Amino acid sequence: MSLRLLLPEDGATELLASWPDEPRVYERGRTALDDTVTADFLNDYLCTGCVPANEIAVVKAPSPSLNRDAFMSNGRTDATKLWKLHNSGHTIRLGNLQRVVPYLAHVSQRIQEETGYSNYVHAFLTPPGNQGLRHHWDQQMAVIVQTTGVKRWQLWRPPVDAPMREYNESWRVWRGDYIPTWEAQGPDIEVDLKAGQSLLLPRGWVHNPHVVNSEEPSVHLTFAIRERTPMWLAEKLVAGAIMEREFRRIILPGQLGGTELGRQLSETRAALVKYLEGLDLAHIALAVHRAAMTELEYTT
Repeated sequence: MSLRLLLPEDGATELLASWPDEPRVYERGRTALDDTVTADFLNDYLCTGCVPANEIAVVKAPSPSLNRDAFMSNGRTDATKLWKLHNSGHTIRLGNLQRVVPYLAHVSQRIQEETGYSNYVHAFLTPPGNQGLRHHWDQQMAVIVQTTGVKRWQLWRPPVDAPMREYNESWRVWRGDYIPTWEAQGPDIEVDLKAGQSLLLPRGWVHNPHVVNSEEPSVHLTFAIRERTPMWLAEKLVAGAIMEREFRRIILPGQLGGTELGRQLSETRAALVKYLEGLDLAHIALAVHRAAMTELEYTT
């Protein structure tokens, strides 16, 4: 089971059984993941310039991410520029490794088979005593796998309810008083995550990670696991409606306002209810299960 590459047996069992909504720290020990995706492996990937430029983020708190021009030459990733930025204190995020590293592609696929959730893998390389991303929250469960060094994670309880896709997304609903308030009250949880440990970070939890040690760099992998939701099921139920001619008829410009729009909405709702009540749920369930096992780009 691929989850057991990220978590110990009890952690993987708990995740599948209850999907915790509170952070957890687990002693992972050393697994095949640690032996395969090493710091040397990632440094080599970075230094050869093989990383697609659109999968790289370079950031040093409190500044925003750098423009890609800062680490590109002639339209390609410039490994020398990238490494200089890292040596000057910038965190390098290598994104979507499941698309370019065969081993991680297989791990990602097996996690989806185990959970029904699509997922992606990012690597974060942070120099000693530095910080990349500051306070934010994410839209899905993350399993943080620390492979090198120590990273301190300051965590705050979710300030919004059940973020999903664009709804309650961190940057969309951001308030200027968030960081001053959080820093004044201090974190709800603080974790110094060490190599061989994993942090289960539920969606919505604010995190402010940084490397305190001024001598040792930090490397961690983030496995972001995109939970399915009733909204996802609703979309699957509705998707086949396009096969019905009633849902493909043209709504005229003049019907998109006033009382006529209300009538169109009422008629469409009635047609939709009728369509949903006529579905063969056993047949739909087979298609939904196949989608859960194979659909890659859905995001909560």
